[in-house]
Amino acid sequence: MSLVVLKPGLCTTFQDAGRTGYQHIGVPVNGPMDALAQQLANLLVGNPLGLGTLELTLQGPTLRFDARALIVLAGADLGASLDGQPLPPNRAVRVTPGAVLTFAQRKAGARAYLAVAGGFSVEPVLGSVSTYRRGAYDGMLGRALAAGDRLGFASSFRNAPRIVLPASLTRALEREALAPIRIVPGSEWQHFDDEAQQHLLSAEYTIGNDSERMGYRLQGPALALRQPLELLSEAVAFGTVQVPPNGQPIVLMADRQTTGGYPRIAHVISADLPLLAQRLPGETVRFELTTLAHAQQLAVSRARLLAQLERAHA
Repeated sequence: MSLVVLKPGLCTTFQDAGRTGYQHIGVPVNGPMDALAQQLANLLVGNPLGLGTLELTLQGPTLRFDARALIVLAGADLGASLDGQPLPPNRAVRVTPGAVLTFAQRKAGARAYLAVAGGFSVEPVLGSVSTYRRGAYDGMLGRALAAGDRLGFASSFRNAPRIVLPASLTRALEREALAPIRIVPGSEWQHFDDEAQQHLLSAEYTIGNDSERMGYRLQGPALALRQPLELLSEAVAFGTVQVPPNGQPIVLMADRQTTGGYPRIAHVISADLPLLAQRLPGETVRFELTTLAHAQQLAVSRARLLAQLERAHA
């Protein structure tokens, strides 16, 4: 049972919950840019939350299904249609053999996630089916999809679970595009001067055109240190905000390296990483300071809610 890639789109890759347990030997975690959208896609077709999906960036692919399937899109609205009928996000549908999924003009957001009930048939690398193009892994996990690729999946006759998404999990990307991104102070926060701290919390920063899955390069007021600082390379995380010598911050994203030596002025909280992942080069970002305790509370509450929904509809 499979689907065929007729057109690959701008950048379509496999992503699951990520490749954990190997950062100590320099292997990045990878995984989805918008973990919430990826989990919701799996939830809406009855899959485990961390199962592999397709991540579609800006311009979606054209896919032909050669078997029955239950599918859903979550995250960005990239103008999807199934056999010419609009397919909005968060609506699970049954697909018949020969059906074609296409994408037209993007309406909101940057990344959508396509889940198939039962999951895709992909050989994992180091326990994960997340694509890492810089890693040059064998097969499709080392590159974006290409025209002619055939993706196996478990054919499904099931109906979609009847899930009503709680308000705290529903997405409104148009509104979120204006929301500030919450951060907590980084390890070197106090090494930046008062003006730099004020700039980060009050100025607008523009996402640079060279931003991608490894990191978002921001353009705005330079962030200066109180005095020169030399650091050993230390572990970094998804959402770490590093500041290189030019003072222009970089937010590390899903394909980040495992260590870095630039000063870390802040960290984007995990609850807001999906908001940042759905923004495009050229769009602006504002930051807002919060506490570590609040960030942890938000993360735990979301994880518990998703787990409850997963258990209820397994």
